[in-house]
Amino acid sequence: MPQTIKYANPGPLGLMGFGMTTVLLNIHNAGFFPISAMILAMGLFYGGAAQVIAGILEFKKGNTFGLTAFTSYGFFWISLVALLLFPQMGLGDAAQATPHAFMAWYLVMWGIFTAFMFIGTLRGNKVLQFIFASLTVLFFLLAIRDFTGSKLIGTIAGFEGIICGFSAIYLAMAEVINEQYGRTVLPIGAKE
Repeated sequence: MPQTIKYANPGPLGLMGFGMTTVLLNIHNAGFFPISAMILAMGLFYGGAAQVIAGILEFKKGNTFGLTAFTSYGFFWISLVALLLFPQMGLGDAAQATPHAFMAWYLVMWGIFTAFMFIGTLRGNKVLQFIFASLTVLFFLLAIRDFTGSKLIGTIAGFEGIICGFSAIYLAMAEVINEQYGRTVLPIGAKE
C-alpha cells in the first residue's frame, strides 16, 4: 500500500513574509521613517523570496490560489525594490508619482489584480477575505496618492496598510498555533 506523504502548510511562511514587510513599508507610508535598507532587504528576502518559495510549495499541494497569490506578491516586492534601486544604479529612470503618475499606474494594476484575488477569497475564511479586501483598498489609496500628490491620502494609506499587514500576521500565526494545538486557539472565521 502506498504511503501518504503529509506536507507542511507553506501558507504561514508566505503570510508572514507579506505581513511583516507590509507593516514595515506602511509605517514609512504613514510618515514615521524614511525608506531604508531595512525595508528594501525585507522586500527582497522575506516579502519577496520567502513568498515565492511559499507559492512554489503551494503548487505541490495543488493550491492554485496560494500559488498565484504568493508568487505574485513575492515578485511584487522584488519588483518594487527594483523600481527603487534601478534608477540609483543607472538602470532606468525613476517611476515618478506626479506629474506623470508612472508609479500610480503600477499600483492600479496591482489593485486590479488584488480585487480579482479578493473574489477568490469569498470561499475562504473571514481573515483571508479581510486581508485581500484591505490590500485592494491599500493599492488604490496609494495610486490615488501618486495621481494627486496628496500627503494626507498617503498617510491614510499607511495606517490602512499597517492594519492589512497585521491581519496577515494574525492569520499566519493562527494557522501555526491552531495546527500545533489541534484545535482553534486563534479564530479565523473559517467556512463551515
